Amino acid sequence: MNAPIAPQHLTMPAEFQAVFDQQQAAYRRDRNPSFEQRREALRGIHRLMVENQQALVAAVNQDYGCRSTFETRFTELLGVQDSALDAIKHLKRWMKPTQRSLDPTQYPLAKAWTFPQPVGVVGIVVPWNFPIAMAFQPLICAFAAGNRAMIKMSENSNALARLLKQLSPKYFPADQLAFFEDGGGRGPAFTQLPFDHLFFTGSPATGRAVMANAARNLTPVTLELGGKSPCVVAPDYPMKKAAERIVWAKMLNAGQICTNVDYLFLPEGKVDDFVREAQAIAGARYPDIGNGDYTALIDQRQYDRVQATLADAVARGARAVNLCVGQSGDAARRIMPLYAVIGVTEEMQIMQREIFGPLLPIKTYRSKEEVVDYIGERARPLAFYVYSDDKALQQYYLNHTISGGVGINESLLQSGIHSLPFGGTGNSGMGHYHGLEGFLTFSKLRPVFKQSPWRSLNLLMPPYAGRAGKMLDFMLKRKS
Repeated sequence: MNAPIAPQHLTMPAEFQAVFDQQQAAYRRDRNPSFEQRREALRGIHRLMVENQQALVAAVNQDYGCRSTFETRFTELLGVQDSALDAIKHLKRWMKPTQRSLDPTQYPLAKAWTFPQPVGVVGIVVPWNFPIAMAFQPLICAFAAGNRAMIKMSENSNALARLLKQLSPKYFPADQLAFFEDGGGRGPAFTQLPFDHLFFTGSPATGRAVMANAARNLTPVTLELGGKSPCVVAPDYPMKKAAERIVWAKMLNAGQICTNVDYLFLPEGKVDDFVREAQAIAGARYPDIGNGDYTALIDQRQYDRVQATLADAVARGARAVNLCVGQSGDAARRIMPLYAVIGVTEEMQIMQREIFGPLLPIKTYRSKEEVVDYIGERARPLAFYVYSDDKALQQYYLNHTISGGVGINESLLQSGIHSLPFGGTGNSGMGHYHGLEGFLTFSKLRPVFKQSPWRSLNLLMPPYAGRAGKMLDFMLKRKS
């Protein structure tokens, strides 16, 4: 366990410290929960989702002002329920010790293996954009690994936080799981607790502060951040199909997704084709963006920021095209249509930071080298998308770029596949979760070596001039 270090310049909320101490004590009493205990915890998550679906959807809708009911059920509840069941299905295999090979000095009777053990008390910091999924997906991994967890929700998710605080004790004791509301500077204090692992999802700027707080206690961190995720449509790919999949991603949750397409590369001369297809698709799918199918921006600050980003681009020479033709949105409800922003340049705000909203900057290119050079000169993104049926071109982009994850001929979906690890690199984060990789993130993979009654190392004991030297000569010769 990590030894506590007094936080600097912050008063630790009493409820944080009390629950942390309680969970630490519970961990010391039961350092390695059984398969049956872990399975029951995962079943508890599944039951919480199934038995409280309407209340969870309503709470998220209250926090957003307008959050599509379908999107909450599809992107959050379905994913969490399926992840919990998937973890139960594979848990026995994940927990099994793994035999490891021996080096030449330990043959033939010794044994070596690894086994995963819970790290202890885990802290999880949740963003507001997918607050159910981002709370429970890492929790599934933490519970599968046998840990206890404290979860701090976003200040933009207070209705959901209050609901989860009410629901959680019906399924889990406080020494196993506890939820907390944000607000009043409580976030930095939470990340200064000496957790055994700290999991954070949010912006790169906040991620740096979280990592600095964790460093005071040498707490390991998993940072799931964001950045500007690029997408390139190759000349061979049907523009209508590309537009269908990209528009779906950009309008899902009103673009408020960390792995969303943040800017789009189109072949030179193909912009008008894309815009035409995109407008037809947006109009067919959302004939009225105010009817509840389309999600609002989370709060006034975010709405104003996205609007200011669009205005800045236009003022600097970009052309903004409303892809929801004839619909201007609803400022009072913070509902904003999707805009293609054409002719963007690097000094525009839209190309300097993650958008997190319904804006789609479009750049044109002439060669694949131009695309990879542009991406490679910038911070590593959380996702990269390639639309092409040319396998050689797909492989070229895979070989010459680096990102957290990749989607080929699809957007977003790589982030929700349980068997694929999710995680960034560089500015977009560190560490992985989902499935086996998530289980390992919240485990200490302990190496064990068990010596046999007779050890081959005895053949290498001094004096070295005789048998030991000859044995070493023989081993070195075999390795030459």
